[in-house]
Amino acid sequence: MIRIQNVYHMLAYAFRVLREQGYRDVETEEFANTAELCAAILACGISSQLKRGLGREYLDRTEALSALRGKIEVSESVKTRSVLRRQMVCSYDEFSVDTRMNRILKATCVLLLRSDIDKSRKKELKRLLVFFSDVSDIDLGAVDWHMRFNRNNQTYRMLMNVCWLVAKGLLQTQTQADGSCRLMDFFDEQRMSHLYEKFVLEYYRREHPELDVGAPYIRWALDDGFDDMLPAMKSDVVLSRGGTVLIIDAKYYAHTTQRQYDKHTVHSHNLYQVFTYVKNKEAELARAGIPHEVSGMLLYARTDEDVQPDGIYHMSGNRISVRTLDLGLPFDQIRKQLDGIAEAHFAS
Repeated sequence: MIRIQNVYHMLAYAFRVLREQGYRDVETEEFANTAELCAAILACGISSQLKRGLGREYLDRTEALSALRGKIEVSESVKTRSVLRRQMVCSYDEFSVDTRMNRILKATCVLLLRSDIDKSRKKELKRLLVFFSDVSDIDLGAVDWHMRFNRNNQTYRMLMNVCWLVAKGLLQTQTQADGSCRLMDFFDEQRMSHLYEKFVLEYYRREHPELDVGAPYIRWALDDGFDDMLPAMKSDVVLSRGGTVLIIDAKYYAHTTQRQYDKHTVHSHNLYQVFTYVKNKEAELARAGIPHEVSGMLLYARTDEDVQPDGIYHMSGNRISVRTLDLGLPFDQIRKQLDGIAEAHFAS
């Protein structure tokens, strides 16, 4: 079972902004559930954003006005008979806080207010909502979450990701008499899988600067260069130093093994995948004439099951290991597990 506090640490590595001064109090708090955690992160993030000022965009407006502004829509004015009211329909640009991202922030806070979070946290969110009085409401279920970020709205990136987690994962299980909702924990397997991969990658990037860390595409070792319809090989985490390479496939499953006829085995498609990555990466380095040692690892998030995969296999000259990372331990011990993996493969 993953500790709620460790979810914060995973988010902190996935989104570096959480390691800034404004979020230090969140790091030391204990949370009853993930709704509490996300509410605390959003409260800090929105407070910081308010100090900078809510993001604004130029929005197209068309409405009947008594004072002329922008472009006069003559045909629309005649059609709506606004002239009889001494008004004209005008089209104009308004530099407004009523943006999509601000609408999402507002709607997410409203959703969290209906969740099982502490009264003091609800009070804090209500205080922040006062600053969104000029922001329209939005249906989170209909939001297009594909967004472009630039220098002007970069500070919203982490906030939008947390809003996405809340909106997509917060499941209503029971409606109370007062209209509020009793909510389940909302980090399901799919969402945790993405977060887990990002966490492992960013942990090694930050804590092991002596290594080259990335998540590159691995090229197929083709004899004639013909790759039509071949699937892309996108790695989760690749650690390297010189010709020593470790390819990590980070997996977050409800069950860390597959079971058939009372026999537990490693998920076959996971093993085939990491083996394919390793052999193609090795072929790439061999063709370049680089002395190399390429290894692979399946790194599962540990579950509460009795049987957990743990082994090192030597396959066709390469080492393929299967490990579990226990996210239920205090974070210092998680750190030791991850550091131990790097030390075991890159000991000098």
